[in-house]
Amino acid sequence: MNNTQKFIQENKDRFLDELIELLKIPSISADTAYTQDVINTADLIAKYLTDAGADNVEICETEGFPVVYGEKIVDPTKPTVLVYGHYDVQPADPLELWESGPFEPVIKKTEIHPDGAIFARGSADDKGQMFMHVKAFEALNKSNELPCNVKFMIEGEEEIGSPSLVNFVKNNKEKLKNDVILISDTSMISNEQPSISIGLRGLSYVEVEVKGANRDMHSGVYGGAVPNPLNILAGMIAKLINEKGEITIPGFYDNVIELTEEERAEMAKIPFNIDDYKKSIGIADIQGEEGYTTIERTSIRPTLDVNGMWGGYIGEGAKTVIPSMAYAKISMRLVPGQDHEDITRKFVEYFPTLAPSSVEVVVKPHHGGKPYILPTTDKGYIAAKKALAETFEKEALPERAGGSIPIVALFEEELGTKSVLMGFGLNSDVIHSPNEHYGLFNFYKGIETIPYFFKYYTEE
Repeated sequence: MNNTQKFIQENKDRFLDELIELLKIPSISADTAYTQDVINTADLIAKYLTDAGADNVEICETEGFPVVYGEKIVDPTKPTVLVYGHYDVQPADPLELWESGPFEPVIKKTEIHPDGAIFARGSADDKGQMFMHVKAFEALNKSNELPCNVKFMIEGEEEIGSPSLVNFVKNNKEKLKNDVILISDTSMISNEQPSISIGLRGLSYVEVEVKGANRDMHSGVYGGAVPNPLNILAGMIAKLINEKGEITIPGFYDNVIELTEEERAEMAKIPFNIDDYKKSIGIADIQGEEGYTTIERTSIRPTLDVNGMWGGYIGEGAKTVIPSMAYAKISMRLVPGQDHEDITRKFVEYFPTLAPSSVEVVVKPHHGGKPYILPTTDKGYIAAKKALAETFEKEALPERAGGSIPIVALFEEELGTKSVLMGFGLNSDVIHSPNEHYGLFNFYKGIETIPYFFKYYTEE
């Protein structure tokens, strides 16, 4: 693959310039104010795929935002790799915490990224990682070294649970037919120690409302006599996790598949320094479910977290009211054995029982997804391991990711193929937070590594 790697080296500056143009577009799928920006991003990706040499490039309409599709069939008898990624991004709030504009990409050197990192919303999740595949494909195609068939499916709704992709996949099974799905939307251990994500947690996401009086009340006139929905909601949420860090929803752990002692011992080999971990995120101590390490708590154990809570007066100065309404958004990360629909149902049934009769409780389920596991004996895993060894000159370790990509389990159900999660981000990239960034080392290393995945997968 000398010609491919030579092409990459000769075009690195252009690749980065094109990524910067992509990052300038605020493709926030969760906010209707950015609808046209999301559509514009799909158009730009379609252009980049066409320029890279993909055939049959389409902007496929869905019930929501479009899916960008493209392909290159070099030989129907050879394996087909389906590349999945997403072009939508998380909202940038809170804007005041960004050191530079979230959609004004800048490159800065950091302690972890001495060669520089690109700071922008979507740089690591997932525009930067998705774009590596477009550029790796271009390099292989322009160098006439593409060893297998490649298809692209780049969607615009991952950050809101991929609601439209479900029907798209079900209705386009022949178009999407493949031997393996390749995804870069996860992280690795470090720039010195590559890893492959062999597991994803599932997700159940809900919104709750607690209703009190028919209007906000004066806290002096009514205080002590009427229910305060914010106080009550806080108390209800506190009861969802006990003093051992265990989730109290009845039946929550019923179907959890526990790891063997041997599997936990393998996980313990992953390099991890608890002091560095605490320092990196500015906390004095850790917490979580008793009997598990930090790595285990963030990967093989289910969780429940409040993602936002509001109600009453939150403006400047004081306003002494008892709010009539209180709200919270709650996410539960799930592990193999748990079904998101079952867990959501259990939450809906249990949460209102924690409230006094003085208030009304409403639970609104949002999106969810199933957990996913990739065996280390899988052909795709082996190809990824060989590819990473080629460019990092070090053996990659298997690692379970704490995050969720809900659509991955659906791919296996509907398309019958496994997904290989070969991510190049780092946990320090602060995705979903202000000042998200992606190392230039990681961006270029991904472009260099992906061609080797195609090579080794075709040879297996």
